[in-house]
Amino acid sequence: MDEISFGTDGWRATLDVFTTPRVRMVGQAVASYLAATDEQRPLAIGYDARETSREFADALADVLTANGFDVVMPPRDCPTPVVAWNIVERDLAGALMVTASHNPPEYNGVKFIPEDGAPALPAVTDEIVSHLAEPEVLPEADHGTVEEVDFVGSHREQALSLVDGDLSGLTVAYDAMHGSGRGVTDALLEAAGAEVICLREERDVTFGGTPPEPNAENLQALADYVESGEADLGVANDGDADRIGVVTPGRGYLSANHFFAAIYDYLLESDTGPAVRTVSTTYLIDRIAEAHGQEVVETAVGFKWVAQAMQDHDALMGGEESGGFSIRGHVPEKDGVLMALLAAVAESEKSLDQRVTDLLAEHGEIHQSKSSLDCPDSEKARVIAALDGDLPETVAGVSVKNVNATDGFKIVLEDGSWLLVRPSGTEPKLRVYAEAGSTERVAELLDAGRELVEPLV
Repeated sequence: MDEISFGTDGWRATLDVFTTPRVRMVGQAVASYLAATDEQRPLAIGYDARETSREFADALADVLTANGFDVVMPPRDCPTPVVAWNIVERDLAGALMVTASHNPPEYNGVKFIPEDGAPALPAVTDEIVSHLAEPEVLPEADHGTVEEVDFVGSHREQALSLVDGDLSGLTVAYDAMHGSGRGVTDALLEAAGAEVICLREERDVTFGGTPPEPNAENLQALADYVESGEADLGVANDGDADRIGVVTPGRGYLSANHFFAAIYDYLLESDTGPAVRTVSTTYLIDRIAEAHGQEVVETAVGFKWVAQAMQDHDALMGGEESGGFSIRGHVPEKDGVLMALLAAVAESEKSLDQRVTDLLAEHGEIHQSKSSLDCPDSEKARVIAALDGDLPETVAGVSVKNVNATDGFKIVLEDGSWLLVRPSGTEPKLRVYAEAGSTERVAELLDAGRELVEPLV
């Protein structure tokens, strides 16, 4: 039990720790948590493309049905946002999703998604953890059933109804990264009329030796393909397709911050509403919102906080600099499948390259980067507390304007640049982020951040 801990988005661990007996305990904890509220509706169980994921999903189904719950499962691995949508569409009690997202193949994970399709908040996951126990078994006559059903079709219908556009004439290169978006994201784009060229579309439980994280380093082949003129746009998903990576002919890999800005601005052409972003996400969103008379809500890192704020403020769009986004009218869970369609529709009307160029011309250049420092989980709270008593009045020669303690410490400077130090929710590390008007200034701020933190670790 001590090895099971729910972090930013569920429990993830290497396979020497993430074992079937422990996964079954999580299944029992969810069953007990729901039974305590007299919940009787069925649950969904989804799983990603990892070698062990279906096995763990079957173990969870065994525990839930032994507790009297009916279970619906897809016949093959499935994106997390598709599972989340099916919770709401089918009026389920929730879902368990077996995935380690973008982590290497030696990892797996599991998370509980509540009835609204949003990531579970700590009040829920803490309650689930309190119910961790060996599985219980009701009399066989009281057992639930397992049914395999199609999850993808209804999600595709939802996406096409929410994002209206004719992609005829647009060629999109799609990099599935050997993950669960294969045959899902590309099929959605084709349904909207695009010609789709697929890369890394076959299932590979080793992900081809590259972690399925859609960052610049891992998408170089996709960027080369798009820059060669073979496609108008490139999109990629991480292992469970809840995040998106985008490449364009002119910019190559498009940072998630620039993508967020371009899509939010595009949505504001025909709608209104606040944006929700995490403390680590660009202030360019704030400048765009202000130009349109809209507000921005800032949250801690983790899409669960973005999702909650999107619901509370009826936000038009919410997102984070790691590539997770959702929009109004959809389940409040990051959805890399839906965002691929939205990216293509925006591109078909005006290129993302031009959109970003225009926004930076209007609102000023913004650059961002981050680095990490090793820090044991047991030491994170101590380091952050020590930092609280030792914050500087200037950083890299510029005075501090204010400090935001929403998640770690975000030090905002008088020139509009900022430095953020926060503990990672998934790894034994401290994250240091910086944003400024030039890459040189970002590097200076990151150096200053490391100098501030390293003596405390």
